[in-house]
Amino acid sequence: MNSLENSPFFVLLADDDEDDRLLAQDAMEAAGFGEQCKTVEDGQQLLQFLRREGEFADASSDVMPSVILLDLNMPILDGRDTLKQLKEDAILRRIPVVIFSTSNSEEDVTQGYDLGAASYMVKPTNFDTLVEMMKTFGHYWSDHATVPQLPH
Repeated sequence: MNSLENSPFFVLLADDDEDDRLLAQDAMEAAGFGEQCKTVEDGQQLLQFLRREGEFADASSDVMPSVILLDLNMPILDGRDTLKQLKEDAILRRIPVVIFSTSNSEEDVTQGYDLGAASYMVKPTNFDTLVEMMKTFGHYWSDHATVPQLPH
C-alpha cells in the first residue's frame, strides 16, 4: 500500500504527442486506474503543474503525483531538462520519475538514470502490451512502492 494512506494514487503524464497521451490514458483506464491520471503536454507544463504556476495557479486540487511518467522528446522543455530541474528542486526531487519513451537507445537509458529517473520504460507499439505494462506499472506504484509525503 502506498505510504500515504489518505492520499490517492495519482500519476502525472507529460507527453507532447496527443495520440500517445490518449493511448496511455486508455491503457490506464483498461488497467483500472485511468481516473487517477492527469496529463500535461510538455516539461514546462509539468513543472507549472507541480509548482501551481501559470494555468495551474488556481488548481483546485493540492494533490501531488505519486509518480511522474515523462516522455523524453518534447518541445519547449524536453524530458531530460525537465528531469534535471525536478532533481535540482529540494521538494520535487522526491517524486519518482519514470521515463516513458519510444527511444530504447543505450545513451537515452543511461542518461535518464544518470539524471535520477526511478525507471525507464519503452513505449510498446501494441495496445494490449501497453495495457499490460500499465497494469504492472499501476500495481507496483499504487500497491507496493512507498513514496514520501510532499508538502502542498
